[in-house]
Amino acid sequence: QVQLVESGGGLVQAGGSLRVSCAASGRTFSVYAMGWFRQAPGKEREFVAAITWIAGRTFYADSVKGRFTISRDNAKNTVYLQMNSLKPEDTAVYYCATKRVPGDLGYESTYDYWGQGTQVTVSS
Repeated sequence: QVQLVESGGGLVQAGGSLRVSCAASGRTFSVYAMGWFRQAPGKEREFVAAITWIAGRTFYADSVKGRFTISRDNAKNTVYLQMNSLKPEDTAVYYCATKRVPGDLGYESTYDYWGQGTQVTVSS
């Protein structure tokens, strides 16, 4: 199993920045990629960004391209999501997740383990 713990959420004004982190432990050698998803009140959970663990290839949802950056620190088994130019519509609980199998990085059903989530609130 892989355990994931998110941190770094909080309240920020529109236009501001925030970085959330996700620390992985356990069977991390089995991880192919890590992703960030988010769920706003009353909405379904949606893909935000993903990064492959070895090659570091990154993928983003169109809604966050150019504003969010995903990165990882393999030595610390940690993935980060730097969020800039935040908008009120970015308000959500942000979850990190891991997957073992390549492909379909944008589909939450392909991810194996999930963190508990961290709240990000952007005020207007």
